[in-house]
Amino acid sequence: MYIYNKAYPFLFRLALILIILNTIFLLTKYQGKADIFVPVVSIIFYVFISLFFRVPVRKSVENNNYILAPADGLIVALEEIFEDEYLKTACIKISIFMSVFNVHQNIIPVSGEIKYLKHHPGKHIVAWHPKSSFKNEHTSIIIEIDGNVQIKVSQIAGIIAKRIVCNFREGDEVRQGDELGFIFFGSRVDIYLPLWARIKVKPGDKVKAKFDIIAEVNNNNG
Repeated sequence: MYIYNKAYPFLFRLALILIILNTIFLLTKYQGKADIFVPVVSIIFYVFISLFFRVPVRKSVENNNYILAPADGLIVALEEIFEDEYLKTACIKISIFMSVFNVHQNIIPVSGEIKYLKHHPGKHIVAWHPKSSFKNEHTSIIIEIDGNVQIKVSQIAGIIAKRIVCNFREGDEVRQGDELGFIFFGSRVDIYLPLWARIKVKPGDKVKAKFDIIAEVNNNNG
């Protein structure tokens, strides 16, 4: 396990703030048991925030007939929906909710080429809410598999998520299992698949990025 590299500036600033606050507290009139309590709480808080940025080392399945879970979390929705931003067709949408206790690294679910990528400003309602898919701040990514099948991955900010990181641009070739990006704090990832995809999960299932197969595709069907 390691800490997400782009989180270090944030963690440094947080540590500095906590050190300043603890110094101010200890230099004031407050004395006694609180002298120990406040630093201990600060350390626990800092460790908890640091663990939010943890990234486990996992060996990824590499098979382009499989769609890997793009995020750790809980399957909160599985439905047929018309995707009207880019694909302009009916799809199966799988929604994965990431609580603050989940790993928030997102991964590439299948190898291909990024044909479209766009960041959308928006609200920050709770990520498990159905309307968060299109009302919340989000980044849309279209991946084309072997020049044949296109899928959409949407990184969605949650109620306290303030930053969505995506590592790629339009035209980039991406490899299954590579890091797609990161969403700071509670959030959600939606993935839109062809109707003929064979779905391997159901609402209520818990999945792990890189590890769990959420669908199977056969490019000859595209």
